[in-house]
Amino acid sequence: MAFLDNSGDIIIDAVLTDTGRYRLAKGDGSFKIAKFALGDDEIDYELFDPSDGDANADLEIMQTPILEAFTNNASSLKSKLVSIPRNNILYMPVLMTNNKKQNALNGDLNMYVVATDETTENNTDQTLAPFLYGENFNNGKNLRIDQGIDTPAISPKFSIESDLEETQYIIEIDNRLGSIVSQTGPAARIAYIDDDNVASYYLTMGTDQSYVTKNASTTTAGEIIRGPRGTTLTFSIQSSIELNTSTYLFTQLGSSGETMTGVNGNFSYIDTTVRIQGATTGAQIDLPVRFIKSE
Repeated sequence: MAFLDNSGDIIIDAVLTDTGRYRLAKGDGSFKIAKFALGDDEIDYELFDPSDGDANADLEIMQTPILEAFTNNASSLKSKLVSIPRNNILYMPVLMTNNKKQNALNGDLNMYVVATDETTENNTDQTLAPFLYGENFNNGKNLRIDQGIDTPAISPKFSIESDLEETQYIIEIDNRLGSIVSQTGPAARIAYIDDDNVASYYLTMGTDQSYVTKNASTTTAGEIIRGPRGTTLTFSIQSSIELNTSTYLFTQLGSSGETMTGVNGNFSYIDTTVRIQGATTGAQIDLPVRFIKSE
């Protein structure tokens, strides 16, 4: 990893991800570039100086040191750029976890806790702390993500603009640990699994009705978004067979001998992150998740 010489020239440095290189290496003629992404993770826009004249106002930004492109997709492009063909946008939508409708957040840990097997589920007390159930997921909590414009300056009675409404969400989760499921419908289908064992799910309004729905609420009751609302993503997490039946990954990736409010006895755990991204605006949110297993 190194910095590009960005002292004056505009440089385009593009590479294939590890998954793209793998598909290219197949050599069967099926490889083609259908999508690409742009990001501005390293840019500090506060360096823009309008007092320095039109020619030099963005000079410091243009000369910002830039990391050369690297192939690990999990480490690049955290802030992807999107194009919206109009210039009258004052507020951009965000994604927020809604723990008012169904509180799934463990307040002590500030994480979402998944009990990985039935024994662990039986050792939890939902009256003391909320838990997602990784085996009997229909009986546990689920996760709800709301999309909309979070400002009191615009009434929630207004509708969000159609070009800002998320109709498709991308969920990324470590496939070794769990999968995305619905408490009211079929399990989500994996779009692909990358070289880091991260599974991506594409869930679309209309097609995946048990996951993505329109948020038509115009009141404050049970809502987290203060302004116009877009769509809602609701899902649960099913633990993998490895976590359900074995302690191997807990030994390799986690810790043991822990105690926690709402869990009877000691448990082992693995901490991870589940990422949700809107396909329309690129807004994203990372959810801290802990998988636990009774010892």
